[in-house]
Amino acid sequence: MALAAGCDRTQAPPPETTAAPPAATTATAPPPPEVPTSDPSAQPVQRAAPPMPPAVALGVFAPADPVAEAATGKLTIEDMAIKGENGASFVTERAAIVRGNDQYNAAARYADTMLIVPEQTVELRRVVEQTPPDKGANDAFCSTGKTGYIALAKVTEGDTDVIKLMALQGEALPAASAAGVSLCKVMSYSSNAKK
Repeated sequence: MALAAGCDRTQAPPPETTAAPPAATTATAPPPPEVPTSDPSAQPVQRAAPPMPPAVALGVFAPADPVAEAATGKLTIEDMAIKGENGASFVTERAAIVRGNDQYNAAARYADTMLIVPEQTVELRRVVEQTPPDKGANDAFCSTGKTGYIALAKVTEGDTDVIKLMALQGEALPAASAAGVSLCKVMSYSSNAKK
C-alpha cells in the first residue's frame, strides 16, 4: 500500500523561521525649555485689577427734600466723586454692592433707613477725601464729624429716577458686625434737576 506523498512522516519539518528582533529605537528627549533670566530692561507683567463694583447712578440730581437742599443743593455724582452745588465735595471709591436687606450696623438695615425694598441694590462708597461747603466748616453730610461711607440707591418713581443717599460715620466697612458705624443723614435727589 502506497502512502500519499503528503503523508510521508519521514520528511523533516520545514525549518523554523526566526524573526529578527526589532531594531532598538532610541528616543531623544526634547531639550529643556529655556530658563527665564531676569532682564532689568523687560517690562513688568501687568496684572488685572480686581473688578470694581458698578455705579448705581451717575449724573446731576436736584434735591428732593429739605435735608438734601440744606446739605448740598444740586448734587453731581461722578465715577469717583460726589459734589454738591454748595462746594461740598467727596472723593470716593466704590467699596461694595449690598442689598437693602443687609445691615450697616448691628441694629439697622439699609432698607429700613433709606425706605427702599429689601431686594434693592445699594452702592457703598468709601469717602477718601472731603471738602466742606463754601459756607461753614462743617461737613455737608455728617456736620462736625467726618463722613466715612456714602450709600446710594436708585429707585424709579414714574418717569423720574430718585437717588436715595445715606451718609455714615465710622472707619469700619458698614456691616452687621461693624463697630462704630452710625447714621448721619438720609436724603433724596431727583433726576428732574432744575437748571
